[in-house]
Amino acid sequence: MELIKNNLANILTCARMALLPFMIALFYAEASWGGFAALLCFILYAVSAITDYFDGYVARKYNQITPLGTFLDPISDKVFVTSLLLLLVAFGRVEGLWILLVLLIFAREFLVSGLREFLGPKNIKMPVSFMAKWKTTAQMVATGFLILGPHAPYATEIGLIALCAATLLTVITGGQYFMKALPVLLAKDEPSEEP
Repeated sequence: MELIKNNLANILTCARMALLPFMIALFYAEASWGGFAALLCFILYAVSAITDYFDGYVARKYNQITPLGTFLDPISDKVFVTSLLLLLVAFGRVEGLWILLVLLIFAREFLVSGLREFLGPKNIKMPVSFMAKWKTTAQMVATGFLILGPHAPYATEIGLIALCAATLLTVITGGQYFMKALPVLLAKDEPSEEP
């Protein structure tokens, strides 16, 4: 019990990843289960979104911020979001020119991950901005509605509108992170001294 109490934040993060295979299976189950599979997938998605909020809250409130959690949380978020976006494209929830929005979201995630990896050894942090939190919220709303897709009235339309908002915030926050890192990227390296 003490182990769970002291590692609840990491358990929530891992639980989110553990739900992903079941959600993937439910996408394939739609062929035979129809809207019931989409509803189950949406419920699992909602639970996952709640764990995404609470793992950070628990870690901060109960001082459970650990190197493992700091490593796992952003990776699990990216794996979760990118996997679902790929599924939405693969199963026709997002198609045509709308796929460009997904590509922009992917590009931003790679850009920010690369910048964080580059700036980390230089002890320059890139904390999540307030607007980036709104971006994440818009992505979650869009993904939830698109999971329901054709099985609920106007779910696809609402999901695509939310995806537009998420992409706009994605581009803006990606630009903000890039501009913050730009002075470091343009700085010349100090010449190394010869031994």
